[in-house]
Amino acid sequence: MEYKVLPFVASIDKNGTSENVANQLENLINTQAHQGWQYLRVESVTTFVQPEKGCFGIGAQPGFTTARQLVVFSKS
Repeated sequence: MEYKVLPFVASIDKNGTSENVANQLENLINTQAHQGWQYLRVESVTTFVQPEKGCFGIGAQPGFTTARQLVVFSKS
C-alpha cells in the first residue's frame, strides 16, 4: 500500500463559515480521488518551532508550539 500526506490549511475571511472550510476539504479529497487516492483521515501534528537568536539578541524570537493539519490518502 502507498500513502500520501498533504497539508491542509483552510483559507477563509472573517465572515467564513464551517461550510467554507468543509468545501475546501471536500475539494482536496475529490481532486485526490480523481487521481486514484482514497481519503483515510485528517491528522493533527504538534511540533515545536525553534527560537531565533537574532544578531547579538536583537530581533530574537522565542520558540513556540504549533499544530498542523495533514490529510492522509492511500492507494493500493
